[in-house]
Amino acid sequence: MLRTLGRTMFGLIALSLPILPVVASADTVSSFTLDNGMQVVVIEDHRAPVVTQMVWYKIGRADEVAGHSGIAHFFEHLMFKGTEKVPSGEFSATVEKQGGDDNAFTTQDYTAYFQRVAADRLDLMMQMESDRMVNLNMSEEDVTTERQVILEERGQRTDSDPGNLLQEQMSAAQYLNHPYGTPVIGWRAEIAGLTRDDAIGFYRAYYAPNNAILIVAGDVKPDDVLAMAKKYYGPLPPSDKIKPRQRPQEPPQLAERRMVLADERVAQPYVARSYMAPERNPGDQKQAAALSVLANLLGGSGTTSVLTKALQFDSQTAVYSSAYYDGTSVDPQTFGLVVVPAEGVSLADAETAMDQTIAKFMKDGVNAADFARIKTQIRASQIYARDDAGGLARMYGEALAVGLSVKDVQDWPDVLQAVTPEDVMAAAALVFNRDQAVTGWLTTKEAAE
Repeated sequence: MLRTLGRTMFGLIALSLPILPVVASADTVSSFTLDNGMQVVVIEDHRAPVVTQMVWYKIGRADEVAGHSGIAHFFEHLMFKGTEKVPSGEFSATVEKQGGDDNAFTTQDYTAYFQRVAADRLDLMMQMESDRMVNLNMSEEDVTTERQVILEERGQRTDSDPGNLLQEQMSAAQYLNHPYGTPVIGWRAEIAGLTRDDAIGFYRAYYAPNNAILIVAGDVKPDDVLAMAKKYYGPLPPSDKIKPRQRPQEPPQLAERRMVLADERVAQPYVARSYMAPERNPGDQKQAAALSVLANLLGGSGTTSVLTKALQFDSQTAVYSSAYYDGTSVDPQTFGLVVVPAEGVSLADAETAMDQTIAKFMKDGVNAADFARIKTQIRASQIYARDDAGGLARMYGEALAVGLSVKDVQDWPDVLQAVTPEDVMAAAALVFNRDQAVTGWLTTKEAAE
């Protein structure tokens, strides 16, 4: 089962383009709130007889109690251990028998579960999902087994991967006080200390309808979904432990942080830098939109972006370059740059070339042709987004889980279209502050020495 460990720097790089979400037209989306506080959003798409159900819990790594890092992701695993009605292992097996698929993922800000099945199987999916929201069984053996699975997962995905280790170290250095500096999977020693009592307490506090968002997208009618949601989720009691997300915030960052991670397993050295950057805010997404466009201009294309043209074609300093930004989060995130030097080019020279390219961009400003091209891509993506009801479900769920509204999601394409070159340069001037940056070199031990 795929486990997504949040917005990792290099996971975003692999996508090539920074995420520019778009949505279906407003009249296809309906929103309700059940009496117990659960939000229900229905996205209609009648082109195929399929449906995606997603339940998003507004609890992620950054909401965990200090000293219990990784419990949100740990509990995601435990949610598949079963109830009296659906024994351990039967949840996913039942979805598969219906010809569907299911999965779950955890990030810094939320934990989500989903199933994609034929539309006439939605009733069964709601029955099973609502059951495990309140009736989960967790034996001591279950907890012990899954804790070991998480430790092995950390070993395979993080401890054995120098790139992920660098990203983890850079995140820890980036945030002086905010919990985003702790990895979603958790620190090894704290994972090893998680207990059954910890898991039960976490479950009873946060897995409740008034801390959840139900997204249903596909061949459904809003009234039918609402009636079904009232039947299965409506009777579930709300939690009295849900409080506003009041996380520790960052103090002023007054000095750049730099690090070198040297490892004999490194096959391809590179330079990475992250800067503090503002997030999307309800009713105020202009700055985040400008940063999204900036990321596309600088590193969103393997052929036409600023970094690509300067570093890969003109100077042939690099074999790969990228810029990334995703502001869909509760608190400030990061804007990042990555450069992989060409053969024979040192990391120091690659970083200097990167800095010179950014400095030239800040001096010259936005290229009109590049800006027009990106605006065209954004408009085109509005059409393409309609082809994936499951993608729309995830788009809405992610936004709502971090505090944005349905209207914010629907307004986002227009906010992106309204971005001007002046907005982009103002955003660049705000973000490119080295006092708020972390620069990392990934290299071999031999080269480091």
